[in-house]
Amino acid sequence: MGTQNYNNHRKFYPPHHFIYLPLLLIAEIFGVYKIFNDSENQLLWVLFSVLIFLMLYLALMVRQHYALGLQNRLVRLEFKQRYFELFNKRSDEVEEKLNFGQIAALRFAYDEEFKELLYKALNENISGDQIKKSIKKWRPDHHRI
Repeated sequence: MGTQNYNNHRKFYPPHHFIYLPLLLIAEIFGVYKIFNDSENQLLWVLFSVLIFLMLYLALMVRQHYALGLQNRLVRLEFKQRYFELFNKRSDEVEEKLNFGQIAALRFAYDEEFKELLYKALNENISGDQIKKSIKKWRPDHHRI
């Protein structure tokens, strides 16, 4: 794998993102087009378009909901473990002061930068995106879904 950084840290699942979803989108566009250009079967094309829309919506929402929900719990758990290893104390009070975007962004920083960026996040309330952009040496996360 190549070097991970701010510009390339997002991950895609090609069969889902580049085949299934585009095909559903094309089918939806075709169905909407036929609604206005096939007056004999207009109701059929409306039903087709509604069905395709529901499939597209469910494909996006269900996949994301379960995977991201579990992944977010793991990111929080990783933060708690890392905080304990670095500071030898529980992270409950600190975690309550951070939003999830900040916690998620901190995982890309190595330990020394983690401490510095955590301090900034707590005292200057910098966003997760600002944390990511501030990282000088990126700690890759190749296991993100």
